[in-house]
Amino acid sequence: MDKNKKLIIIIGLLIVIIGGVSFFALHQVQENKEMAELFAIEKEEMENEYTTFATQYDELQIQINNDSLREKLASEKLKTQRLLEELRQVKSSNAAEIMRLKKELKTVRAVLRSYVIQIDSLNRINEALTTENKEVKKKYNEATRQINTLAEEKKTLDKKVTLAAQLDATNIVVEPRNKRGKTINKVKNVKKIAISFTIVKNITAKTGDRTLYVRIAKPDNEVLSKSASDTFDYENRELAYSIKKYIEYTGEEQTVTVYWDVEEYLPAGTYNVYIFADGTMIGQQAFTMK
Repeated sequence: MDKNKKLIIIIGLLIVIIGGVSFFALHQVQENKEMAELFAIEKEEMENEYTTFATQYDELQIQINNDSLREKLASEKLKTQRLLEELRQVKSSNAAEIMRLKKELKTVRAVLRSYVIQIDSLNRINEALTTENKEVKKKYNEATRQINTLAEEKKTLDKKVTLAAQLDATNIVVEPRNKRGKTINKVKNVKKIAISFTIVKNITAKTGDRTLYVRIAKPDNEVLSKSASDTFDYENRELAYSIKKYIEYTGEEQTVTVYWDVEEYLPAGTYNVYIFADGTMIGQQAFTMK
């Protein structure tokens, strides 16, 4: 073989290699961009929730006359504002910090919900006492008139009801299993992935049929999916899902288990599971296979 032919072959191989590397790089950039967009959307959604919660603590302070309880509400409001400021400083690419603040958000929501229930109970007692105490009745009516004249406060109250009615998935457990149904962590022997979680009790949530969507993201952030048409709406965009599950929500705590049948090659590494309901991500968990 003369030198010209060898040179042509070498150039051809270089073109093929460069093309392959370019394609892989573009594919990786696109996937990273999609994940960054998802985290940015989630970060914005969390900022809105933190802001709303801080405003709700102001509302609750208006509704009560107990100084001790007011101090507790003020303390929780300061904590919420601090977490909001931390979230605003976090970059959308910092997934670990966003997940930490998302867990903190669940705690803030739970604490706020407990105060709402407590204050609602106190308000009912106050209403009963208004017939016997004219001064209490006067203060209650004054607070009611003030709330009714604040349009922005009414808007915030509507948001509070919506947020309080969201479902929440906890106790998320992921179990890779072999063909005998035994839990393992060696990816080459995994035939099924079992995902179980608890939908917590929520007396403010609407009961009835609900559709849950589960996304299983591989270490390279590609979502496992059986069909390109397996998508759902999220923040005015279409997201691929791995598993769709219909449940009948009664308002009480219930356990849900779904399964993914492994029919494709799975690489070793850390996977992420995301659970969605009613256009909101209600839970997340990571697991690792070797």
